[in-house]
Amino acid sequence: MTVLVFLSFFMATVSQAKVVSKSVEYKEGDTVLEGFLAYDDEKTGKLPGVVVVHEWTGLGDYVKDRAKQLAKQGYVAFAADIYGKGVRPNPSEAGKVAGLYKNDRPLLRKRVNAAFNELKKQTRVDDRKIAAIGYCFGGTAVLELARSGANLNGVVSFHGGLASPTPDDAKNIRAKVLVLHGADDPNVPNDEVEDFEEEMREAKVDWQLVKYSQAVHAFTNPAAGNDNSKGAAYNALAAKRSWRAMKDFFQEIFR
Repeated sequence: MTVLVFLSFFMATVSQAKVVSKSVEYKEGDTVLEGFLAYDDEKTGKLPGVVVVHEWTGLGDYVKDRAKQLAKQGYVAFAADIYGKGVRPNPSEAGKVAGLYKNDRPLLRKRVNAAFNELKKQTRVDDRKIAAIGYCFGGTAVLELARSGANLNGVVSFHGGLASPTPDDAKNIRAKVLVLHGADDPNVPNDEVEDFEEEMREAKVDWQLVKYSQAVHAFTNPAAGNDNSKGAAYNALAAKRSWRAMKDFFQEIFR
């Protein structure tokens, strides 16, 4: 029995991912950006890559932790920096900063494509197998990456904005699209959801939209609290279900 316990412990130990993470400077035009790269150093061969795009407060611990989670699952994850090195607005300023990009979709596309291209450069990445995920503001960003015609396998939006000022651009989408949405999200009303569905249908995109009951905006983030009346709140069940949906989606697009 002692030997069996030791072997079980040994196998569990060696099977644990050895995640390496580091900051990576890159550029979009003349703007210096600072992303965050994470991967399992014990994995060999080329691995699928995932771009991870932050919420409206910029690149922070939340998406860095998501990147590390993805690394443990065997992906090379690159957390993008849309705003620029050192630009990390607090919640009272974040709406204004995020609005600059939501109102300038060409600039948003340039910034998210810069992250996509930086990930493709990484020597551990199989550049034929790349996805992008994003949270809130980042959900909007990854949909714009798809609308820009980027050659990637799939995008996943977690409680992201769905509106597009140029819905005809959906015809450029090559990726499969998965939208994970809080059914009671006041920031993304039903008419916006319906317009998105029509946009996808018209462009004949391979798309899925999953709505989670009793979930509002930011439902994956524990820091959002638990008061749905504020419009943004954590929902543990929706967070768990949405992460599982993303994992299943990745298995499909990367097989």
